[in-house]
Amino acid sequence: MDIKNLVPPFTLESALMKVQLAEDTWNTRNPNKVALAYTIDSEWRNRTQFINGRKEIIDFLTKKWKTEQCYRLRKELWGFRNNRIAVRFEYEYRDEHQQWYRAYGNELWEFDDEGLMQKRYASINDLKIEKKDRKL
Repeated sequence: MDIKNLVPPFTLESALMKVQLAEDTWNTRNPNKVALAYTIDSEWRNRTQFINGRKEIIDFLTKKWKTEQCYRLRKELWGFRNNRIAVRFEYEYRDEHQQWYRAYGNELWEFDDEGLMQKRYASINDLKIEKKDRKL
């Protein structure tokens, strides 16, 4: 599917593609590239943080990937309707003390008419794991 077709209202095919593109883009760990998927004034809740706009998104992701090393993410479509998509996800990372974690969470996404994400609400829990228990 061409990216220009990934605008609301979503079909099963376009929602699945949107989720896969998000996964692929986040796995680049490039804050500037990731931020382009969001509106200029995008609103986030990430755990207990509230983030507004692309500049804050870039700042947040830059800090995140400095501390969450070897980051690897998987996303799965949970549901969709009109201009909204819900996903479940898990990712693994290592901290600066070499401790591995797997994070589990859910995200609720809302898109504008151009297909840019204008709202992202994420609930996330971290679980300490041993290196041998990594899945991703």
